[in-house]
Order: sequence, then C-alpha cells, then structure tokens
Amino acid sequence: MGLRIAVIGMGAWGSTLAALLKQQGHQVSGWSRRVGGDPAELLPSADLVLVAASMAGVEALAPGLSASWPPGLPLLSCTKGINLEQGCTPGQLWLRHMPQLPLLVLSGPNLATELAEGLPAASVLASSDLDLARHWQHQLSSERLRLYSNHDPVGTEVAGALKNVMAIAAGICDGLHLGANAKASLLCRGLVEMGVVIQGLGGTPGSLYGLAGLGDLLATANSHLSRNYRFGLALAQGQSRQEALVSVGATVEGACTADAVLLLGQEHQWHLPICHEVVALMEGQVKPDAAVRRLMERHLKDEGLVT
Repeated sequence: MGLRIAVIGMGAWGSTLAALLKQQGHQVSGWSRRVGGDPAELLPSADLVLVAASMAGVEALAPGLSASWPPGLPLLSCTKGINLEQGCTPGQLWLRHMPQLPLLVLSGPNLATELAEGLPAASVLASSDLDLARHWQHQLSSERLRLYSNHDPVGTEVAGALKNVMAIAAGICDGLHLGANAKASLLCRGLVEMGVVIQGLGGTPGSLYGLAGLGDLLATANSHLSRNYRFGLALAQGQSRQEALVSVGATVEGACTADAVLLLGQEHQWHLPICHEVVALMEGQVKPDAAVRRLMERHLKDEGLVT
C-alpha cells in the first residue's frame, strides 16, 4: 500500500514529483499558493511532506507551518536557493523554526521537463541522519528516478543552489559564442567557487563532485530546458535583468542566489569572481564582453582546487 505524501508547492518541479510519486502508487495530496487554502491541513494525515516551493515561498511557509507540524513528521526539501536575509539554505531555514525536524533534502540533475517526459534521472537524498536518508531512498526510488543517499544536507543544498549561478554564467558564455575551451574553463572554476561556499556554510566539499554538484551543473549549464541557462543567454544578448526574467517567463532561482552569495562572500571575504561578475552584469554595472575581460585579466594564481 502506498504512502501518504503531501506536496507543498505545485509548480513545474512539484507537479513533476507529485506525478512520479502517484505512478509509484503513493497517495499524493498537493497545495499551491495559486490555488489557496491552508497547507497545514495536509500535515496530520501525511507520512511525508515534500516541499517544492521557491526560496521565497519557504520564507513565507516555515514560520506558519512550524506551529502545527506533527512531531516526527519528516520533511523533504526540494527547494534550491540561498536565503538572502539570513544567509542559509532552505533546509537550514526550516531547522531554525523546527530544530527537531526530521529533515531530508533532494537535489541532482533533474530537469523537470525531461522527468515529465518519462526520461530517466538520478538524484541524491541527503540528511544528517543517514538512516533516515537510506529509509526514504528505498521508499521513493523508482525506475525513472534512482536515488542515492548521503549525510551532507548542507553541502548538497549549497551545491544545488550555486550551480544555478554557474548555469547563468554558462548561458552568458554560450550567448557570446566564446567556445568550448572558455566554457570548460568557466565551469571548472565555477566548481571551485561552489566549493568555497559549501565549506563556508558548513558543508562537506566532497558533495561538490556528486549528483547535486557536478551532476546538476552539467545538466543545467548545457540545456535550453534550464531557466538559469536561458536567463544567461538573454543577458548575453544585452537584455536587462528584468527583461531577461520576462523572456524566461518563470522563476530563475540563480538570480536571487547570486545576490545572496555575493553578500555572504563580502561578509566572509570569500573569493567569488564569477558570482561577482554575474551580479555586476545583472545590475547593469558592466557589459557582457567586459565581464569576460575582467575575469581573464585578473592576477595570476595557483589553481587552488577544493578538497
């Protein structure tokens, strides 16, 4: 008999996950801000709550839901981003409101359109409680979505958030027709910046090279299905931030993530030149070709890989 799973946030990603869970035989109930109602009503009868809301949505939901959350009910966070005001991941934000929450996070190379079309993918299910991650790994894996487990939810979430910023940069690179060498160099150095932030927020650098890091980066930095990649293409064509957002026509988490990470980087003195140039370009402080030139003309240094 299937499990009772509540899905909060029924956008493209939440709806895709809900459909996959239904096909596995689970009983799925959903809530979205567009439809309205009280999401707390889904909690008492659920075996698991899956949250696929945006980062802004989590900021609005967490305080209210924490007051009515049943003890021991696990939450699976599928949100990707960094909270601008508090400088934390979605999972960390949930835990600030509910410190005893059994928390899991899901991340990986999972373009919603491909999954909706029935194409196969893999992802990672992470929790500080590895037994919890392994339990739900077996409950939720399917022929179309193979799940791995790890015990680094922070590193998994940070990697999943930062790859969106690097996908924007990749879109800019391709939009300027800079070639394969430049793009490969950009993504490699982007991984280093992702590792700096993972370490800075308390994650494990090894997660950088897993499905949530390198795997997700390869998917989102090379596909027109990626909203962040298309946003970068639009910026390369000279569109403003707002114009590019309109042309994509959907939430671009990497834009807000870049803002948040740059502020964190300035606060902690992290060296994040790619994030810096992405934000400068979005704010109209520099033209696309000048942003590339500034990256190429920085002082020479050791490669400095994250280990």
